[in-house]
Amino acid sequence: MLQTITRIPVANYSNLKARAGYSIKIDDKEIALFKTTNGIVYALENRSPHPKGGVLSEGLVSGDYVFCPVYDWKISLKDGLVQAPDTGYVKTFNIEIEKDIIFVVL
Repeated sequence: MLQTITRIPVANYSNLKARAGYSIKIDDKEIALFKTTNGIVYALENRSPHPKGGVLSEGLVSGDYVFCPVYDWKISLKDGLVQAPDTGYVKTFNIEIEKDIIFVVL
């Protein structure tokens, strides 16, 4: 069975500021976009895995990590894994950039 891949344009690369989070919504999914200082764009579910949550797009970005604005959990932008001593993960989404357009791949 073939799985359908959908590329959804969500932002202009040139409009994203480094180390800032941006919230977008695709259907029922709320996704946070992050652009690091080295120009790489990541997309994660916009919710901390802590039981009380936290909006990740409001978190601080340092290197390839975002810090939950509520509990300061350190979360990898690359794979969504929460760093020790905390545990958990956040769903990540693939990104494609074509010309100046950022696409989230679902």
